[in-house]
Amino acid sequence: TYGLMIYQESVMRMAQKFAGYSLAEADSLRKAMGKKIREAMEKERQKFTDGVVANGYEHSLAVEMFDIIAQFADYAFNKSHSYGYGYVAYQIAYLKANYPVEYLSALLTSVKSKLESAAVYLNECRLMGIEVEVPDINRSESDFTPVPDLDWKPGGPVDRRVTPGSIIFGLSAIRNVGVGFVEKVLEERNANGPFASFVDFVERVDLDALNKRTIESLIKGGAFDSLGHPRKGLLQVHEQIIDLTVQRRKEHDMGVMSLFGELDDGPSFDERPSVPDVEFEKMPKLAHEKEMLGLYISDHPLLGFEQHVRRKADCSIGELAEGEDGAIKKVGGVITNLQRKWTRKGELMAVFELEDLEGSIEVMVFPRTMQEHGPKLDDDTIVLVRGRLDNDGDLPKLFAQDIEVIEDLADNQPVRVRLDPDGGSDDKIAELKSILSAHPGDSPVELHLSDRRVIRLPDEFAVNNANGVVAELRVLLGPDSILV
Repeated sequence: TYGLMIYQESVMRMAQKFAGYSLAEADSLRKAMGKKIREAMEKERQKFTDGVVANGYEHSLAVEMFDIIAQFADYAFNKSHSYGYGYVAYQIAYLKANYPVEYLSALLTSVKSKLESAAVYLNECRLMGIEVEVPDINRSESDFTPVPDLDWKPGGPVDRRVTPGSIIFGLSAIRNVGVGFVEKVLEERNANGPFASFVDFVERVDLDALNKRTIESLIKGGAFDSLGHPRKGLLQVHEQIIDLTVQRRKEHDMGVMSLFGELDDGPSFDERPSVPDVEFEKMPKLAHEKEMLGLYISDHPLLGFEQHVRRKADCSIGELAEGEDGAIKKVGGVITNLQRKWTRKGELMAVFELEDLEGSIEVMVFPRTMQEHGPKLDDDTIVLVRGRLDNDGDLPKLFAQDIEVIEDLADNQPVRVRLDPDGGSDDKIAELKSILSAHPGDSPVELHLSDRRVIRLPDEFAVNNANGVVAELRVLLGPDSILV
């Protein structure tokens, strides 16, 4: 077994067991081996062989063992590291294959203080059919929480009706939300059950937790969506609701009677405003979400247009890390964190992050390019950027030479198909695939199995939404099968 040595400590153990070395002597042998000092190793050879013989073993065995030690010294470092990394890689592969929801949830938690770098993990969740849900004041814990689907089996047949599960965004990963706030919320929720409404939340949590900046971050991040409150409407009235409720709670604690009556029994007259039934358009809503969560979670500006962008781009943003420094590349994505700046000469330039579903890259737009393409730049705009790759530093950058706005997005709206959760008969599924394959295009297809369970089909099933595919789907699945 001594021929299978991996660690230097194995040599120390061998010297103790066979040659009678003390721990200090074995460590001297290890140091000589680790530093690859040939002279010191040769001095150890005689001492080692004498010790092995003195312990009753054959001289030939002693020579063979020390030859192995001397040879091992040349690659011990590489061997121990390759073994360690290989073992960790096997563990990771096992976890990802058998416990994907738990594994990816742990990965997201590990980068919760800098979620901008987690786009690759989020995209991996999308590819594996794992939904990452926005934070939920009634379901989220402090960290990302895995919710595995008990019907999912690793290594089983591909069944898009059964996914590995979902992941709930952690409350402490929201911008401006501290661990102390989360502890107070969880303490109240665990003691007295879920919150029924925003008013119920404000009435029950510790007064110290009712920080308006924190609550605003929760609203923008979607934490109160499950209570039925639209984000825009709640943002309009949350401060007023908090102020009135805090005032009455303090009066109640001092024994002061008010028009609110007893909070525990419900107010006799409630002057707090109701939440208006108004919601943001998609892009402003997503912009707020990304500001608070660091990522687009409930949706992504590129979803539905990946194939369109991929056809025009040279590669994905993630692949630029492997690109040659100075190469001219064209990539597509959505503009975020746009900043316009003035150079020392008084010329206008811009810097922004270009993000696709896999990652992001910093794009520099210098004055000459800015003159022609500057008016096209705006946050949340989907563009194709052609430029020179700077891959000589820690992170790649792109110096823009040409910018093209993707303007024909209306033609690529997804086709939303309502489908029975059981999927229907095999013949019907086969006919559905046949119809989609017969109308190839850029519009993605979504299968709505329920209000909260939506499956986006791979790009190979994207269709041309203008040549009769909707009519054929209605004939196959019924007049109410297409969601508008």
